[in-house]
Amino acid sequence: MNVIKKLIGFLSIIVLFTLFHASVSFAQTFPAAPKQEIFKAKVMEIIDEGERVIGEFKNPFQKVKVRILEGSDKDKELTIDHGGTVSIREEQKVKEGETIVLSKFSSPQRTYYQIIDKYRLDSLLYIVIFFFVLVLALSRWKGLGSIIGLAISLLVIVKFIVPQILEGKDPLFVSIIGSLFIMITTIYLAHGFSKRTSVALGATVIALILTGIISFLFVDIVKLSGLGGEGAYNLSFGQTGVINFKGLLLGGMIIGALGVLDDITTSLSAAIFELNKANNKLGFFELAKSGLSIGREHISSLVNTLALAYAGASLPIFLLIILNPAGWPLWAILNSEIIIEEVIRTLAGSIGLILAVPLTAVFASWVSTMGSSNISTKPTVNRFIKGKRGDVNYGR
Repeated sequence: MNVIKKLIGFLSIIVLFTLFHASVSFAQTFPAAPKQEIFKAKVMEIIDEGERVIGEFKNPFQKVKVRILEGSDKDKELTIDHGGTVSIREEQKVKEGETIVLSKFSSPQRTYYQIIDKYRLDSLLYIVIFFFVLVLALSRWKGLGSIIGLAISLLVIVKFIVPQILEGKDPLFVSIIGSLFIMITTIYLAHGFSKRTSVALGATVIALILTGIISFLFVDIVKLSGLGGEGAYNLSFGQTGVINFKGLLLGGMIIGALGVLDDITTSLSAAIFELNKANNKLGFFELAKSGLSIGREHISSLVNTLALAYAGASLPIFLLIILNPAGWPLWAILNSEIIIEEVIRTLAGSIGLILAVPLTAVFASWVSTMGSSNISTKPTVNRFIKGKRGDVNYGR
């Protein structure tokens, strides 16, 4: 246990040193946007609505009366055209009494207003409160630790990872450092200080580093630029090349894999320690083999979960593949960077997940049998050579 504490302390010092000595100032790499102000406004009246024909297309439109709720134009009432010349969908039409987001564009020639979105933060707040209440009701103090860990994770991403990437630092390195800090804090907050938690943390750190190496190799092999996704492509316009988009893609893979790695390492470590507690006669190899059996069951579900999570986020891409409006051959569609990115993201994360199982099984079995006479592996090795199972249930 002293070795584990020293390892955790060493990692913590490195990560904290990197975090606190990193500049968090944002580099000005984007050209100045046209001057605009954003307000909240309330829809007072729908004066008119229907469709306008522009060329071959019919666009919904509304003429609405709104009252600005804040800012320099507070309480000012305006009549605004929504849609028509600017394409909107039926779902984007506003209703009387709704709170909306209004933009004001100012130039020496004219000033005009435009409805850019519906205001959703108040509704989102109720959903977040419901989530927190549910977590606390079912998980209590551990749930509170998880919520604090979630807040820390978001803080590290917003205050460290994103600013450092905008400063031109390597996104892969920054994401790994940020992920290490997230792991060290959130795993202990959620699961408490114990041998099993320290084992899970150690296995997660190693698996995360391996995932980073694998992701780097895969991205290099298939020659990805990192500009396949719509967000990265849009971000590439108007910036001066300070952002490493290939590294940004790799960093996203690391952060995306972190959650599932945490899940499998903590649950598998806990299972092995419970096996040892239930039967302290089990040796290292017996515990490790049982852990691998449990881990195999976990892998099958988590790999599917990871793939479905990425597929769900990329559902519009699948629709475009089926519709194929440009009439591309199938091989050209599958060869496109946006498709290859999602495949590599899923495969790299899944391989990291698979590697986490033997790492956790071996590490947890070793730590749980430390100081016990059952750490001796000779009898177990002899049983394996003779083809006997012993008295352990391997989950078959």
